Amino acid sequence: MSNMDQVITTDIYIGGDRRPASDGGTYDLYNPARPSELVGHATAATRADIDDAVKAAHAAFPAWAEMGYQARIDLMRQVAEMLGANEEDIKYRSRLFTREHGKIARETLMEMSRVGDRFRQAAAYGERIMVDEVMGPAPVGPQFDTIVTRQPRGVAALIVPWNWPLSILGAKLPQALVTGNTVVVKPAENSAMAPVLTLQMIAKMLPPGVVNVVTGSSRSIGDALTGHPLVRNVNFTGSVPVGRHVMKVAAENLTPVTLELGGNDAALVLEDAALNDEVFNKMYWGAFGSSGQICMAMKRLYVHESRYDEVVDGFTAACERAVVGDGLLPETTMGPVNNAKQLRVVTDMIAEARAKGADVRECGQVPDEELYNGGGYFQRPALVYNADPSLSVVREEQFGPAMPIMKFSTEAEAIALANDSEFGLCSSVWTEDAERAVGIAKKLEAGYTYLNGHGPMAQDGRGPFGGFKNSGIGRNMGYDGVLAFAEPHSISAPAGFLVD
Repeated sequence: MSNMDQVITTDIYIGGDRRPASDGGTYDLYNPARPSELVGHATAATRADIDDAVKAAHAAFPAWAEMGYQARIDLMRQVAEMLGANEEDIKYRSRLFTREHGKIARETLMEMSRVGDRFRQAAAYGERIMVDEVMGPAPVGPQFDTIVTRQPRGVAALIVPWNWPLSILGAKLPQALVTGNTVVVKPAENSAMAPVLTLQMIAKMLPPGVVNVVTGSSRSIGDALTGHPLVRNVNFTGSVPVGRHVMKVAAENLTPVTLELGGNDAALVLEDAALNDEVFNKMYWGAFGSSGQICMAMKRLYVHESRYDEVVDGFTAACERAVVGDGLLPETTMGPVNNAKQLRVVTDMIAEARAKGADVRECGQVPDEELYNGGGYFQRPALVYNADPSLSVVREEQFGPAMPIMKFSTEAEAIALANDSEFGLCSSVWTEDAERAVGIAKKLEAGYTYLNGHGPMAQDGRGPFGGFKNSGIGRNMGYDGVLAFAEPHSISAPAGFLVD
């Protein structure tokens, strides 16, 4: 074991101080590629720790809000610079992230870099809010002069999932901070250590209590956080069942919530789509980046019947080039699924499709058969050709390396198939006709539609992100994602008092 791979223990962070749990509790995290390999111990916070963290954030709120936008903007930019300053530390946290999560090394490095970028973006949006406020009063009527300002709510509870914790953290944390909120962040239980180390670095750049970090089981501490009477905003990313529960708990205090709850994204390949190796490679990463464990991943591929065989051949060939194994190895392009429970979800879908007579092909190369079959949470990319719509691999979110490919005949049929889902997060349209692409996109029940691309590599962070139906409520990212953390405050006066 190298010095970079020593077993570590991460603390919680409350009121400017690192500390253990109030009862000294920890839990173990293991490498998904080698489940017997202990990576480290994370602190198992108690309900008392949650109370301390929320109260610390509440105490820090008045001064942080009073600081004003420009001072907070300056700090956001300083945090962004700090996050990218130490190359050796970035490598260390990225390697730790791969070992606790399983995703390939180049993806963890991409996540690390995104956090700083999103602090810069939030700072720019803070400047926009300042301009919007200074531009008042508006509108001016015959009886009143009115200015509409934005006020922070107070303590924000930010709950981050295990699949892309740092990237999703970047969609919540700087937005909450720049608008003047203080925060309690809870990373996912089974992907906590690298996010905690990163959050502690950020917290140390800010006044004590502005950023507080707790880790542990949501079953033990989740309700204590989302139902705390001093929490003024809950921003949750995760599963539909847990999202519903979060909303119920928050409702007891009428706490506003933002919920991003995943999706079952449909991709529509029209008859005039440009298809070549580069396009099929885009499709592969759109579907199977992070072993398919991405909320906005391509999860249902619908192809015009005239291009179906071409897409099947080209996409299958791209999947066959996948190299499945340890995410730390440079040749690996697909690591393990993060945990045994999620692996079972995917393998059960594949088994059901086979049992019902579907044509299923598992693709990809496995250089280390001993590792692959040695108990790690591995699954090669699995394609279900011409899948029956009743199969769970079509109806449900796989959140792993399995995907159905199906035919359609008409544009109307394609739109209907895409919208035939309880989810409505993202979608994509593949065509050479820009006007037609936009027209179809506007008919899709999705919060974000990609054209000739899909997933994180096709996403413009300036656009608000969130979904329809069971994919959630509200938006992160973009200017809308910043405004979600600030309440409008209208200030009116008799006509002539504010404007001559």
